[in-house]
Amino acid sequence: MNFSKIISSIFGNKALRDMREIQPVVEKVKQEYERVKLLDNDALRAETDRIRNLVRQRIADDEAQIASLRAAAVNASVEETERVYKQIDTLEKGILEKIETALNEILPTAFSIVKETARRFKENERVEVTANDFDRNLAARKSNVLIEGDKAVYLNHWVAGGNEIVWDMVHYDVQLFGGVVLHQGKIAEMATGEGKTLVATLPVFLNALSGRGVHVVTVNDYLAKRDSEWMGPIYEFHGLSVDCIDKHQPSSPERRKAYLADITFGTNNEFGFDYLRDNSGIASSPEDLVQRQHHYAIVDEVDSVLIDDARTPLIISGPVPRGENQMFDEYKPRVEQLVEEQRRLVSQVLAEAKSLIAKGDMEQGGLLLLRAYKGLPKNKPLIKFLSEQGMKQLLLKTEGFYMQENNKNMHIATDPLFFIIDEKNNAVELTDKGIEILTGKSEDPNFFILPDIGSEVADLEKADLSKEEKAERKADMIQNYTVKSERVHTVNQLLKAYTLFERDDEYVVVDNKVMIVDEQTGRIMEGRRYSDGLHQAIEAKERVKVEAATQTFATITLQNYFRMYHKLAGMTGTAETEAGEFWNIYKLDVVVIPTNRPVIRTDYADIIYKTKREKYNAVIDEIERLIGEGKK
Repeated sequence: MNFSKIISSIFGNKALRDMREIQPVVEKVKQEYERVKLLDNDALRAETDRIRNLVRQRIADDEAQIASLRAAAVNASVEETERVYKQIDTLEKGILEKIETALNEILPTAFSIVKETARRFKENERVEVTANDFDRNLAARKSNVLIEGDKAVYLNHWVAGGNEIVWDMVHYDVQLFGGVVLHQGKIAEMATGEGKTLVATLPVFLNALSGRGVHVVTVNDYLAKRDSEWMGPIYEFHGLSVDCIDKHQPSSPERRKAYLADITFGTNNEFGFDYLRDNSGIASSPEDLVQRQHHYAIVDEVDSVLIDDARTPLIISGPVPRGENQMFDEYKPRVEQLVEEQRRLVSQVLAEAKSLIAKGDMEQGGLLLLRAYKGLPKNKPLIKFLSEQGMKQLLLKTEGFYMQENNKNMHIATDPLFFIIDEKNNAVELTDKGIEILTGKSEDPNFFILPDIGSEVADLEKADLSKEEKAERKADMIQNYTVKSERVHTVNQLLKAYTLFERDDEYVVVDNKVMIVDEQTGRIMEGRRYSDGLHQAIEAKERVKVEAATQTFATITLQNYFRMYHKLAGMTGTAETEAGEFWNIYKLDVVVIPTNRPVIRTDYADIIYKTKREKYNAVIDEIERLIGEGKK
């Protein structure tokens, strides 16, 4: 018996321990469900009103005190205002604790109400109740709600994501487990097909009763819109408002209203960008702010959002005053000539490297291989050669040798090049040979070389000139430096565009516009642009309109945004492997929820190959083996 099995036999498997802890809560839900399912439709809705009022009453006095304190702070002194707001912060923390206590008490009833509502929608084409104002307003906007006299009729079929659906789901016991996990502010790992979207209805409904807003976060706008329409009627039947921010324009009254809904669906990026718009000075008055407190959020595909994309910054930018004064088109021909020269050189160097390596001269062949890599790391013939057995190792070994003593000998590999590429840091450095080609027949040999303005200013200060002459020359120096700096920067960004950014890989061109492709998901990122002139350089490369340069107004990472929520939860099919990161960054525990039925599929261990060729050969061998066994 290995160590992990010994530990499991003593303390139990974590997943089993988690299930044992949650089991009593689920049992309470099942007991309460037996009572709730006997209620008629009106009584079922009245039960929702009862538990909602219970939560609101617990915090009513504190909220009234906060309102009174805010009113008193309007005309108070600075010291008094500071004291008042400290008192408000203390009361707010107390309110959050009271809300959590109340929600835990009503959880069995709330979950039972949701499950019973789902059952009635599944088993009845029409669910009839006494109409109220909420029903009448809903009927004016939605075709699945009808008003017949003093009755409201909720149909069990409606349009979600552009398709007509008929409600056919009722929560299984394992989904009740998942709902408890999400309510507790943890991550529920559930296998694909186990109904994560339905599971979320339980904690969303429960937490929405506090009136503080629940955010359901998805990875794309289709899912956000579809899920809000698909699950919405379950909530709306009980008087909870539902909206989706992705259906409305940013900074609009409609989007503000969406945030004021009891339950708000949306994509991770739009939640983040709305926060930036509210806090970057773009919103000119309190009426322009759309978000309210960050109370509770459930993140779908939580590993993708909170781990894979978490450190990618969301950026709000705008045009700079000199936005139209650009030199990309002017210097593009020179850069194209330079890149072509480098391409020819790298092709020649790579051919020589292959020849030397084939003869067994690994030392000299490795040097040339490193030179080709430093010249054009995305050269397709080079990439293909490096995929051959042993070549990547040879490159890394050679690079390690020339990087010794702070790259003391790296110049031996790079001096013959026209420019040097550092692929890892997305950086390009011109060599003397490259500068010569760029300068061409220009009268100024220093056309693309930045002057040492510090030493020039120091020499000027020592010169025997009047203050006026010194000031005039200094202004000329600074002007010259500014022009050259912009020129060098433009060339540098063009070189990056031509050598490090491939069309249909890092970006695509749609309707004569350069659109960034998300490296994690492969989706086009609408409205996103590379910063620091790189996007304009790519536009010049692709011969589309070069838009005005932009400057950053505000930025935040998804990691920092989602840590602002009082309570955060998530769900995915693959979280256990990243449980350590979730805990270290967000203090989020991962709980594995068992499948409703035993899984008959066999999950084999992953097999990882060093090269594509080895992987494809293994796939072919496996196909031949299965065919030989008569399997199709």
